[in-house]
Amino acid sequence: MYRAFFIALAVGCYTHYYKIVQNEHFGYPQEWFPSVSATTGDRYPARAIFQILIALTSGPRFALVFLWYLYTTRSTKTSTEGFGQFLLGVGLVRTVACGGWVYITSTDDHLTHDIAMILYLVCTLPWQLGVVKTSSRHPVALRWRRRLTAAFFLTLPPMIYFFLQHKVHRIPGAYTIYAFFEWSLIIYDVAFDAVTAIDFGDFEFTITDSSGRTSAPVSVGGVSTTYSENISVKESVFTTAVNLCKSITLRNAMAEIYLGFVFWSLLTALALLIWYFPLWYMGISGYEAFLFITITPMILGIRSLRRFVATYHACFHALSLVGIASFWARDPALRLILTATGLAISLTTWSATWIQLRHQPAALERSVLLWGVGLLVHNVVKMAWWTENPIWPIMHAANGGQNITGLVLGLVACLCLNHVQNQNQKADLPPPSPTLKGRWWMASAGWGAVLFALHSMFTDSSAIMRWSVAGYPNYGPEPVPWGVATVGALSLGLLASSSGRAMTGIWWYLIGCAGCTVFYAYQGWTAFYGGLVLGAYLMSVLPCLARAITAYPPCKTLFTGFFIYNLFCLAHVWVVAYAFVPGGVYLRERSDVVLVVLMATLGLGVYHAGTLAGRGHGARRTHFSFFRMTRSVLRLSIVGVMVVAVFVSVRRSLRAAVPAPYTTSEKSFTAGIWTIHFALDNDMWASEMRIRDAIRDLQLDVVGLLESDTMRIIMGNRDWAQYIAEDLGYYLDYGPSTMEHTWGCLMLSKFPIIRSSHHLLPSPVGELACAIHATLDVYGQPVDFIVSHNGQEEDPEDRRLQTTELARIMRTSVHPFVFLGYVVTQPQQPLYHLLFDGGEMNDIDPSDWDRWCQYMGYRGLKRVAYARISHGRITDTEIQTGKFQVVDTPRDFWKASYERVEASQVVSALRYPDSFRGQGIRGHRFHVFDEPRYFVH
Repeated sequence: MYRAFFIALAVGCYTHYYKIVQNEHFGYPQEWFPSVSATTGDRYPARAIFQILIALTSGPRFALVFLWYLYTTRSTKTSTEGFGQFLLGVGLVRTVACGGWVYITSTDDHLTHDIAMILYLVCTLPWQLGVVKTSSRHPVALRWRRRLTAAFFLTLPPMIYFFLQHKVHRIPGAYTIYAFFEWSLIIYDVAFDAVTAIDFGDFEFTITDSSGRTSAPVSVGGVSTTYSENISVKESVFTTAVNLCKSITLRNAMAEIYLGFVFWSLLTALALLIWYFPLWYMGISGYEAFLFITITPMILGIRSLRRFVATYHACFHALSLVGIASFWARDPALRLILTATGLAISLTTWSATWIQLRHQPAALERSVLLWGVGLLVHNVVKMAWWTENPIWPIMHAANGGQNITGLVLGLVACLCLNHVQNQNQKADLPPPSPTLKGRWWMASAGWGAVLFALHSMFTDSSAIMRWSVAGYPNYGPEPVPWGVATVGALSLGLLASSSGRAMTGIWWYLIGCAGCTVFYAYQGWTAFYGGLVLGAYLMSVLPCLARAITAYPPCKTLFTGFFIYNLFCLAHVWVVAYAFVPGGVYLRERSDVVLVVLMATLGLGVYHAGTLAGRGHGARRTHFSFFRMTRSVLRLSIVGVMVVAVFVSVRRSLRAAVPAPYTTSEKSFTAGIWTIHFALDNDMWASEMRIRDAIRDLQLDVVGLLESDTMRIIMGNRDWAQYIAEDLGYYLDYGPSTMEHTWGCLMLSKFPIIRSSHHLLPSPVGELACAIHATLDVYGQPVDFIVSHNGQEEDPEDRRLQTTELARIMRTSVHPFVFLGYVVTQPQQPLYHLLFDGGEMNDIDPSDWDRWCQYMGYRGLKRVAYARISHGRITDTEIQTGKFQVVDTPRDFWKASYERVEASQVVSALRYPDSFRGQGIRGHRFHVFDEPRYFVH
């Protein structure tokens, strides 16, 4: 294999050196060494020679994978059958992926080539670690494998760093350094597989003629040993590969994981759908009562009903899919009703299953663990869909939904579950143990607390980042790639749950409390680390808390547990204290109180679960093999989830657009402000794709989006701005963190953000008002921007104090300035003058009298144009935009001229698109004046 690569390198450099060192940004002499892809895939004859030589190595590569399986499971016995099958599958996928990036070059199909390459690298991790784990006979081989594995994975970070330096920052010479790291990976990878020759030096297997006429020994490595077991290729190699795909245990586990994913999808969708109604009513709507659909499992106190649901749980899971099918209902109220029904059935089915399994601890633990893996899948799926869930009822085909696919997969999962269910019904099961009496309320408290904690903070991989985000330059971790760390922490917690009493001990609980404290008290990276510890702790105690609630009478235990969960959900709303929320004033901005009560309640449940843990030790010894198989299935599932998470993260990183202004020739930029109502449109569909289209068509270089903080239970824990930022190429400032208890304001900028600060404006009466004060590098000149959302009309004193603070920030800045804010006043009123006169700012158009909420102001810039664009039923608020030019002498433009000019007198690069005239495009059109207004400056 070395010959294939290095012969291609020699031929490529000899025949097309200058072409293969050329990339999309630079060529020779800045770049002087070719990458592996350019060498092997771009030019004839190097490509043809490489592909022929690689084809010759394909047979030995497949043989190595199969022989390693036989060697470790039949000869040395260093691997269990299950792990050997897993490693065999990974090896096959890895080898096929190698063929993918070899024979589909980046010139042929760049995306497919990259996917195959990423899949190969991702599979290399479990392959190399798995081979190291099962390689124990030869110390020399083990030592070399460890060295090569370490070298391989230590090379990845600098390689990725220099690739990003080339791809994103366009640094000359970075791709050449990247190429050296890439070639070193080839050397380490091939050498790792070559070490197998040391192991196979004393390994022999025999191929037997199935007719019995002949028996021919075949040696691998040339040295025979006493290992004499005849292995039929037909019965061992090919049958094993088929059984790996048809394994009932694996299929059943995948079905349960998917149904767990369905449950978490419905649970997170419920509050999101409920929120739509008070959002549009601006008051209590009555639909809030659907939150209490979660107490439905209390009906399992009826023994006959509980047994019926548990016996036919596959059928009931199928009925719960009505929640996914609800997307077909166009009416928002009907969609909510169907989703709530689906959640009630799913929640009741899972609860009935666990209660019925309480006398089978191994089966119960397996079910709870796979349900927990469903949460991990939920996180990874949301990461792949930019924090939306493709089977949510707010999704459909037009905005990226995969509801029908999700429905079909759900039905398939139910059929798989029903097949296993029918097999299990043939077996005689021991009679159920009686329920316990006593401190059932502690079990309920723990269950309600852990369910709320996971729902509020860990149903999206970026939630804990947005709960603690800070201003630039100390912004904190980005959702990509650091969302993978969140999934990893949750996975480690689930794996650690097998440690038994250690997970219910006081020291582990104190570590969890410490993580929660750090998460709340700090911002940025420090808070993120605390959040990871908290997430690992919550997942580690999940199984023991689930076991605890099954030990007591179902009616009162489940009712109390889910009622406590609902109370925490309400408290989660009250801390934001929207003006129309009754009783919100008592917990306004007191997340600290909610977290303290949460951890105390969780502590009660964990302490109680610890008192029950000792009773399961005898059962654990009795069912040791089943527990061991459960843990194997869990590890396999988590490896699969992590592989997909890494793949999604890398793919998103590679596909993200590079920020660049829409128009550079005139040193101009277009700014806008839009209140987007939490990215739910007027018909209760996720609206970020339509928001993206409007921003792109208007060519907004800087845009402030208000009512944007959707990292809460009632908004689905969504961070939809990631999608717009990556798809269109923007720098993103999320604004004040979710822990700051505001409606939210964020900024998207085509220009680098030099620094930013997040402000909580004075709000002694109403809900907190937010603001971002950012300094951007606009064509080499610092320009300040404010994006803000003031309080409501009902709180005039709040609005006066908030406007005073905004004016102070603008007045004390020495830079050119743009104001994008939600002020709540009419033009020429006292608050208007306090803002513009007190802040030494110019209103973008004082003659526009028909304004109430949104305003734009500026100074130190040349204002070119101003336009108002209709909302297109995405929200109830229009888009306001202005075009500006950076000038060399900002002080000369501190005061505005309001002299207008015709559009024909403005260069075409500075005009608004004509597509918004008349009926407009996709429901967006110029309105109020029906056309843009152009100015001298």
